[in-house]
Amino acid sequence: MKKQNLGKLGERIAQEYLLKKGYKILDLNWQAPFSGKKFGEIDIVAKNKTICFIEVKTIAENPDFFPEDKVDFLKKKKLKKLAEIYLIDKKIPLDAKYQIDVIGIKINPTAKKAKISYFENALGN
Repeated sequence: MKKQNLGKLGERIAQEYLLKKGYKILDLNWQAPFSGKKFGEIDIVAKNKTICFIEVKTIAENPDFFPEDKVDFLKKKKLKKLAEIYLIDKKIPLDAKYQIDVIGIKINPTAKKAKISYFENALGN
């Protein structure tokens, strides 16, 4: 399975997971509006008790690696900035309660099964 297809499949699985948990999906693949340049993207923006900016990382099953490990310091910093840009773009007060979550998905293509790990408030903001 191609990397891009794997990523899109992971995002669909994450979306279904969140809906089953009672989250309302506000945006999918939201891109920061910057004069024609792509600054970054938030995979899923959802709301439960708070606004959740969710980064989805998907890999083909590998016992030695976890998909959430791909969210390094620089990615976390960028996600925080993207969350602030989203709030400004949607005219939501910057003091609104929000968090940045990470969903890691390991997919076993042969068995057609996925293992989901959900890390709420992964940045502790």
